[in-house]
Amino acid sequence: MQRQPAAATPIAFVKAMLLAYERYGASPAEALRQAQITPAMLRRDATRITAAQLEAFARLAMQQLDDEALGWFSRRLPWGSYGMLSRASLTAPDLGTALKRWCRHHRLLTDDIVFRLEVQGAVARVAIEERRALGAMREFCLLTSLRNLHGVACWLVDSRIPLIEARFPFAAPPHHDVYPLLFPGPVVFGAAQAGFSFDAQYLQLPLRRDERALQAMLQRALQLIVLPYRRDRLLVQRVRELLRTRAGELRTAQALAAALHTSVRSLHRQLQDEGASLQALKDEVRRDQAIELLRRTTRPVKQVALAVGFSNEKSFARAFRLWTGQSPGAFRRAPVDGILSA
Repeated sequence: MQRQPAAATPIAFVKAMLLAYERYGASPAEALRQAQITPAMLRRDATRITAAQLEAFARLAMQQLDDEALGWFSRRLPWGSYGMLSRASLTAPDLGTALKRWCRHHRLLTDDIVFRLEVQGAVARVAIEERRALGAMREFCLLTSLRNLHGVACWLVDSRIPLIEARFPFAAPPHHDVYPLLFPGPVVFGAAQAGFSFDAQYLQLPLRRDERALQAMLQRALQLIVLPYRRDRLLVQRVRELLRTRAGELRTAQALAAALHTSVRSLHRQLQDEGASLQALKDEVRRDQAIELLRRTTRPVKQVALAVGFSNEKSFARAFRLWTGQSPGAFRRAPVDGILSA
């Protein structure tokens, strides 16, 4: 897991949690002291704190107030409530089943907000239905609820789950620049509902955690909210698909990394972690496309070369011979049963 840049978290998040202390008539002095958040920091709207400071303050606030929802809802969610949700999802065979359980069991804690998971074609969507006015706590409630669910989902399958989009039903706040650090994908404000969408293929991933791992995670559960995952177990598959469908516009590593909402360095590192390389994936996709065109069409070899990204027929023929052991012409003339497998 990779850490956010130091002091990236807006003080507005701390002020939102202070509203919970006001609601319950308790003093936040000790929590502020332990998190090293001073009165001067609270007075400056532009103040930023570290993820570690936010984690320390939130943990003590939840324990002191015995409310993991920090005053958002019409009833307290006692310390351990979200751990119970995680445990209830832990025995699911895959992420899709785990998320359905989470959405269903969250309603046992409160129906002030309701999570819904829907799948439409290749896209999975999580949405929050607000069933009561959340008032001044609305932004932090919706942001944290979505980040918590996304963080747990990533933890359950031990994979970064990039988002197609994260949506929020309010105008962009002054600290809107922090949202891309928390949600790995485009962020849209002014939406009809809070929610996020992602590639539905992630729902099929098996869970990789057990009770022992859960006990260890619960000791630092708030890290799932403030620190995004790095590893993406479907990255190779996603890169391969982008190269297959958008090769014309994603010709460089920079363009491909931008489409995946990551940096070029992170892209290469993560592919290496998965035992792959960008060049090898490009060659694989080009090879498969070339074989398909040579088998299924009568297009001249020169046109096939251009279609799969080669500037001339000679360089294509050289690469194709390395891939299959045959020239493009010999490959096309050979009987199908005798063609080397791609």
